[in-house]
Amino acid sequence: MDAYSISYTTPSRRNSSRIYQDLATCRLSSRTYSDERIKRLIMDSSKKHRTYDASRNTRIGVVGAGIAGLRCADILLQHGFSVTILEARDRLGGRTHQATLPLGNVVDLGPNWIHGTEHNPILDLAKETKTPTHSWEESVNIFGEDGTTLQEAKSLSDAMWGVIVQAFKYSSQNTVTIDPEESLHDFFVKKVADMFAGDADAIHKRDIIMQMAELWGAFVGSPVTTQSLKFFWLEECIDGENLFCAGTYKRILDAIARPAVEKAEIKLSTRVDRINATTGTVKLSTNDGQELEFDEVVMTNPLGWLKNNKRAFQPPLPARFSQAIDAIGYGSLEKVYITFPKAFWLKDGADSADQFTGFLQWLAPSYSNKNPQKWNQECVDLATLPGSCAHPTLLYYIYGDQSAALAAELAKLSEKEKLEHLTGFFMPYYSLLPSYNENSSECIPTSCLATSWVLDELAGNGSYSTFRTGLQEGDKDIEIMREGLVGRSLWFAGEHTAPFVALGTVTGAYWSGEAVGKRIADAYGMTARVRSESVSSQGSNPDPAKEVNVRGFADKPLEN
Repeated sequence: MDAYSISYTTPSRRNSSRIYQDLATCRLSSRTYSDERIKRLIMDSSKKHRTYDASRNTRIGVVGAGIAGLRCADILLQHGFSVTILEARDRLGGRTHQATLPLGNVVDLGPNWIHGTEHNPILDLAKETKTPTHSWEESVNIFGEDGTTLQEAKSLSDAMWGVIVQAFKYSSQNTVTIDPEESLHDFFVKKVADMFAGDADAIHKRDIIMQMAELWGAFVGSPVTTQSLKFFWLEECIDGENLFCAGTYKRILDAIARPAVEKAEIKLSTRVDRINATTGTVKLSTNDGQELEFDEVVMTNPLGWLKNNKRAFQPPLPARFSQAIDAIGYGSLEKVYITFPKAFWLKDGADSADQFTGFLQWLAPSYSNKNPQKWNQECVDLATLPGSCAHPTLLYYIYGDQSAALAAELAKLSEKEKLEHLTGFFMPYYSLLPSYNENSSECIPTSCLATSWVLDELAGNGSYSTFRTGLQEGDKDIEIMREGLVGRSLWFAGEHTAPFVALGTVTGAYWSGEAVGKRIADAYGMTARVRSESVSSQGSNPDPAKEVNVRGFADKPLEN
C-alpha cells in the first residue's frame, strides 16, 4: 500500500475490532483462529514433535532476504538456531531496494512510505537510524479532465475520502452478506448518486468524485472496479498518518539486516527451485546444483512468486492451501522518477503554504494523445522534502494495466529511448504546473527512472497483495497461508501473511517474519525474546470522541 492513511477503528473500540484482535494474536507465539475450520482445512498441519538438542544446532533455512526473511533470521539467531539465508538476488532487501539518480540522490524503487505512526516498529527504526520522514499533510492539487485546476479540489477530495470511510464501515459490518462480486466502485456509484442528486452542478461533482475514486488504485495496485467490497475492511491500516520515507529505506534495511549479516550464513545469487518436504526434514534444491537440508524452512517469497511456482513444492501443496494462494490478488504498482534541473513549479522564497506542492493529480486527461485510455495520473513533489533529501523530482505512481503496459514498452527501448518515451508520456501533465515554459531548459527533464516490478519474476511479477472481487474467504485465506504447513516443517512469512492491519506493508512483512521466528522458537520449547513493545499497549489512551481517522497526523515528521 502507498500514499494514503486509512484507519477508522478508534482506540476505544479496538478490544472488539477484529483487525486489532488479529494483530494481538499474530504477535503471540500461540495461535488462535477466526474459524475452527482453519485448523481442519490445513490437512497436514498436524502437530510434529520437536525437541531442542543442545548438542547440535537446529538448522533453519530462510528462503528470501527481504524484510520478512531478515527479521525472522534475527529472531531465530537470538534463540541460538543455526540460520542459512538463501537469496536469489545478488543483494539483500528483496522489494526494498534503492537506486541513485544522476544528480546523486538516492531513491526507493520499492516501498517508500511508513504506514501508520501508532506503535509501528518501522517508524521506531526510522527514528533510531535518523532516517528523515516527511508529510505533505492534506496538500492536494487536482487537474480536471480538460487540464484546468479544480477550485473545489479540497472539498471534493474530502467527500471522496468520506465515502471510503463509509465503505470501510459497511464492509466491516456486513462482510458476511455482501456479494463477493460487489466492488468498491459499485459502492461509490450508489453513495455518490445519493450525495449529488439534482442539477447539472451536482452531476458534474458526482462525475469528478467518480474519477477521483479511481485513484484508489494507486493504494492497492489494482483498479477500484476490482477492489472487493466484501473484504474491503482488510485494507485498513495502522492508525496515524502515512509518512514518506524521505531518507529512503536504506538505513532501516541495514538495521534490520545487521544481525543476519553478522551471524547468519547468507548465500546470495542462490535461487531455490525445489522444496522437498517428504522425509521429515526439508531439502532445498538450488539453481547452481546445491542440495541443502534443514530441520525447518521459512518461505518468505512474494505471494506472486508462490502463485507462479507452486509446482516447486514436493509433495504438492494441500488443495486448500493452494486455493488460498490463488484467491488473494497481487497488485502492480510502479514508480517513475522525473528529475529536472530545477523545481520550476516552486516559487523562490515563498512559504511552504503558498507553494504548489503535495499530491498532484490529473483526472481522466483527455488532452494527451499518448494516453487514449485516459488513465489518471498522480505524483508527489520531492523538491519539498526536508533538508538534503530534497531534489527537483516528481515521483509518479502508476498501477494496474497502465503499469504493465508502460513496463512492457520500456523493456524494448535503450536508455536514451526510455528518457524520450517517458518525457513524451508525462509532459502533458507536468507542463500544466506553474511556471512551465517549453523553451526553458529548467523545464526539460534531465533523467527519468521507472521501476518494472511487474516484469520481475523474483518479485512475483507485481508489488503486493490485494483483495479483488470474487473473493469468497479472504480473511481465512490469509490465516491459512500465515499458519503454514507446520507438519511439513514449512513456514511462510511476508506481507501476504501479516496481521490484517498491516497487509501489503513493510511493517506487515517485518511483523510476519518476527511471528514465525517466535513460533519456531516456541515449537522447540524456547522462550521467545523480541525487541518490540507489547501489543497490549495498542489499547491505551482511548479517545471516545474520535470517530474516524483517514489522514491522521499522529507524529511530527522526522527531520535532518
